[in-house]
Amino acid sequence: MRTAVVLGASAKADRYSHQAVLRFAARGYRVIPVHPSGEAVAGHATTRSLTEVVGPVDIVSVYVNPTIGLTAVAEIARLAPRLVLLNPGADGPEMHQAIDAAGLPVQEACTLVLLGLGDPLDLRATR
Repeated sequence: MRTAVVLGASAKADRYSHQAVLRFAARGYRVIPVHPSGEAVAGHATTRSLTEVVGPVDIVSVYVNPTIGLTAVAEIARLAPRLVLLNPGADGPEMHQAIDAAGLPVQEACTLVLLGLGDPLDLRATR
């Protein structure tokens, strides 16, 4: 089973990060929401920090702003995901560059759009 970490996952059903948790689960992923509140997201237990996540991890989908995201790069790199998705608002040249410098595959794209097209890992393989 593939694993997706949603950094910045929200318990609020109207948030895109919440929808990402639901859609990853619908695609058969084990989903690990990460949010400092620790509040469950769509019935999934939430970790408060990336430091609590134990791999392997296939995808990290980032929903936090780049200022916060940049502080998480070392922990994202520790997880060694096969793909880091920078969603709109979490992207930007500094964040992309930091993820790239960590030697991780990175894509600036909307997770929800990618999941609507298929599995982001499979889509990446066909490019």
